[in-house]
Amino acid sequence: MDTGDVEGGALPLVVLHGLFGSADNWRSHIKHWQTRRRVIAVDLRNHGRSPHIEGMAYPAMAKDVMALLDALEIERFDLLGHSMGGKVAITLARQHPQRVARLVVADVAPVAYGHGHDDVFAALRRVESAQPTSRKDADRVMAAVIDSVPTRQFLATNLVRDDDGIMRWRVGLDEIAADYEAIIAAPGGDSPYEGPTLLLRGSESHYVLDRYREAIEAVLPAVELRTLEGAGHWLHAEQPEAFREAVDAFLEDAET
Repeated sequence: MDTGDVEGGALPLVVLHGLFGSADNWRSHIKHWQTRRRVIAVDLRNHGRSPHIEGMAYPAMAKDVMALLDALEIERFDLLGHSMGGKVAITLARQHPQRVARLVVADVAPVAYGHGHDDVFAALRRVESAQPTSRKDADRVMAAVIDSVPTRQFLATNLVRDDDGIMRWRVGLDEIAADYEAIIAAPGGDSPYEGPTLLLRGSESHYVLDRYREAIEAVLPAVELRTLEGAGHWLHAEQPEAFREAVDAFLEDAET
């Protein structure tokens, strides 16, 4: 999703979604940001409208994003990534620091995590097997595994109806499952990204714990860590106004 040039605006902002997300999840934020800057919201491989392809390693996904930006002739930009997209963003910033003016990472640390999506994969596979013909039926299938209504609603954004009326997942589920170890791994890159960085975390999330501070500062030495109260892992959806205010304040302060 590319909003096009904004005359007299700031640097373009590139937005990268998290696991099982898509550019569509960021529409309200994009509408806000595009009033003063060009916004490029990317569907990462195996997500949204992007192709299904083997391999979910962060260097490969960062290469995908850079290929897109090169094709769009975008030389320098601000970069925002949530969760898995945050690790892609960190990888890209470490590999191409001269291209990334400012970095915003939403609720993820540059560390390897343990397995945490077994229930999600189980729910997605159940829907795949059940072949529901409505979103209501798909939700009922997922509810046998996932209690959280917001989580089920988020996953349901990936449902599309095929020519036979069956609700199918548009994500590359096989490709994601096959390389899940790469997704929970630490981001790629060998050197720290020393540019201005904002790391936003949700107060109710366990993804950016205090014990990760040393690892965070080793990779992002210029980091500013901020906590959004009352937000969990999907902080941009749970506290949208606070999230936008924090991002706007950081980008505008860094520009001056």
